[in-house]
Amino acid sequence: MPSDIQALTFDVFGTVVDWRSGVAREAEALLAPKGVSLDWGDFADGWRARYAPAMAQVRSGERPWTILDDLHRENLVGLLQERGVGGLSDDEVDELNFAWHRLDPWPDVVEGLTRLKRRFILATLSNGNVALTVNMARRAGLPWDVILGAEIAGAYKPEPQAYDRAVALLRLKPDQVLMTACHTYDLDAATTRGLRTAYVHRPLEFGAHMADRARPAPDAYDVMADSFTELADKLGC
Repeated sequence: MPSDIQALTFDVFGTVVDWRSGVAREAEALLAPKGVSLDWGDFADGWRARYAPAMAQVRSGERPWTILDDLHRENLVGLLQERGVGGLSDDEVDELNFAWHRLDPWPDVVEGLTRLKRRFILATLSNGNVALTVNMARRAGLPWDVILGAEIAGAYKPEPQAYDRAVALLRLKPDQVLMTACHTYDLDAATTRGLRTAYVHRPLEFGAHMADRARPAPDAYDVMADSFTELADKLGC
């Protein structure tokens, strides 16, 4: 195991919180009383599917810097039109958009983070904007030391600036920072910037029907775990 790590940075959506179940729950709570009947998990998937293309427009310079809350809202409006859902007020659209602020952590997360915090600095390194990430943390009891990520860096992962800025703000060397994620693209990008990497398997991120998603090779990253509590075990916490 890496012995010189001073800080852990974390991807949030999927790695820390169960976005699919939370978004599906919030969509059903708002839309079902209005007579809307949808496959709520599929609705969450459809919203999430618009996430990467929206960020790609910002990365390419096609549009100016835009925080994730605003991208999510634009994507939601498009998704509601696509699914034939109308009649919502602006306030109701805003309320549904804030579903991303009210996501639940995976069952192992709070215990694992609490243990890891005894030894390491804990920082988000998410594409979520600051207000979103803070609201989520307060609701879910996530014990971050600092909120870092896309809005702070002015860059969406996997752009190099997102990782470099987090390391610089922590006043550490890249190899003193352990990037933690369930997404290999994120860890691979962090590796190119000199960060160490921890893969945490989240088989239910995209629902039970996708639970057999492939794992990376056993030696693909510095640390491999099935939960944050196992990660804490492996890091001696």
